[in-house]
Amino acid sequence: MRALRFHSYGDPADVLRLDETAPPRPGPNQIRIAVEACGLTPADWAICGGLHTGDLPRGIGLEVSGTVDALGPGATGVQVGDHVLGPAVYTGPSAGAADQALLDVWAARPAALGPVEAAALPMAVETAYRGVAALGDVSGRTVLISGAGTTIGFAAAQIAIRLGARVIASAGETFGDRLRAAGADVVAYGEGLGKRVTTLAGGPVDLVFDSAPAGTMPELLTTVTAPAHIVTATDFAALELGVRSTGMNLRYDVLGEYADLAARGAFTIPVAATYPLENWREPVAVSRSGQARGKHLLIP
Repeated sequence: MRALRFHSYGDPADVLRLDETAPPRPGPNQIRIAVEACGLTPADWAICGGLHTGDLPRGIGLEVSGTVDALGPGATGVQVGDHVLGPAVYTGPSAGAADQALLDVWAARPAALGPVEAAALPMAVETAYRGVAALGDVSGRTVLISGAGTTIGFAAAQIAIRLGARVIASAGETFGDRLRAAGADVVAYGEGLGKRVTTLAGGPVDLVFDSAPAGTMPELLTTVTAPAHIVTATDFAALELGVRSTGMNLRYDVLGEYADLAARGAFTIPVAATYPLENWREPVAVSRSGQARGKHLLIP
């Protein structure tokens, strides 16, 4: 099979290459899928640079959808031929950006949800739900989603609204209208964000989930009465100030629920573009440019 891998750590554009390699074999409680779509995330570039080091070569591609083609010992609740989505196993010699991939966590893909839209869900849904859950009970509270133009922030705004929050979302115009249609109040990001938010809210907001690139924290701190009212998924240096992190209690348990919502048109992650696996250099460049404007996915 083909697999996008690196044999040394470094810049993704320099170290990644499309290899021919043996298909992975599913271990205990794992399944293998024929990959139909693979989402790319900033974590892929960090892994190329040495995050989570291990034996080389390694693969990239952390979220996938596809058709089950093999079951490992003990895998239950799924059959060969089933359509699924989930986070790809990435600790071996290949990952999700390949013709076949392993999963040890998955959810059924509803028939009404296409494989591209399905593969856009796992990382954004998991991180966003974990972040909103870390805020505590958001029902009836005013929540600022900082960085709602990112896929994680876009997901978090929808999740918080679904859980009963009044959401103020900081975002540019790319997704501004879609966030408003989902029920959020939208303010522009950038200098003066804190003042815009507190003016709209009529004072400090109750809670903040931050998925924006690091650097916005000084503004966010002006929107709350205490740093602990902020949970960040990106600015870990701010933890020294009393800001909280999302924690490590992964929430893939909600992936099936949000796949069902997406199939009904009640939840979405914006898809910017898809590319054949062999054209991987283009989405790598776009994703790292800061102008991703939604999810970029490879199609084996």
